[in-house]
Amino acid sequence: MSDISFDGRVAIVTGAGGGLGRTYALELASRGAAVVVNDLGGSVAGEGGDHTAAQKVVDEIKAKGGDAVPNFDSVSTPEGGASIVKTAVDSFGKVDVVINNAGFLRDKSFLKLTWDDLDAVLDVHLKAAFYVSQPAFAVMKENGYGRFIFTASNATFGNFGQTNYSAAKMGLVGLSNTIAVEGARAGILSNVIMPVAKTRMTEELLGDFANYLAPELVTPMVTYLASEACTTTHGAYSAAGGRYARVFWGLAQGWYAGQGAHPTAEDVQQHLAEIEEQAGYIVPTSTTDEIVALSERFTK
Repeated sequence: MSDISFDGRVAIVTGAGGGLGRTYALELASRGAAVVVNDLGGSVAGEGGDHTAAQKVVDEIKAKGGDAVPNFDSVSTPEGGASIVKTAVDSFGKVDVVINNAGFLRDKSFLKLTWDDLDAVLDVHLKAAFYVSQPAFAVMKENGYGRFIFTASNATFGNFGQTNYSAAKMGLVGLSNTIAVEGARAGILSNVIMPVAKTRMTEELLGDFANYLAPELVTPMVTYLASEACTTTHGAYSAAGGRYARVFWGLAQGWYAGQGAHPTAEDVQQHLAEIEEQAGYIVPTSTTDEIVALSERFTK
């Protein structure tokens, strides 16, 4: 098995001034990628800005013989997203890889959540991924090659105090899945990473357990998904402490009332065990998959 190389490839990593993003940028650069290191340099709550973080990572890459440029634009505006992609094209001629990693937390219990907290998190997680990925998609489509990685979270399973964050992260799953469908003919693959790692955003939440979760242990999965060696698309993967696992949104067989039937709420109650049964599920790769499954069921 040959080593995975990024020679001749250009990668954008958002939020790469520290934590997980920094490890991705350093690893891709060490394997030959030219990297745009994007980071606004804000706080964990998304406040302020400082060019030091991104520049420091660029300096690290160059000190090791790699090629990188910094970008300090905010991902949370269309103009910022376009400027990040322009930095890649102006500096290196194209974009092959986008790792949407930038983010921050505004945790509040649901009743204490303000609309400012909601908008801020949606802007920097969900909308930002649109703002960066759409112009990058255009470049990738023209070149017939691309790799997207969207950063979701196990918060999508549900986590107290993170309604805004978990909703934004689940939105990224839908975004990635549809980009995978639309990009397939152009050689563009799209996947989701759901990292569990010790970073400045999670250290207090994880406590001593964080010691098992070095951010560098997430990096191998992201590196593979960003590479030419990757052939998978439309996937989501958990990466935590050296354990890597597929995460999927499955569709069970369920209960069918029968052709011409007029089921009631009471029928649903009576057949709830069948509706809840997980055996025999499929993992749809598009809305068409459910329609096909329904068609087969209805015509039996």
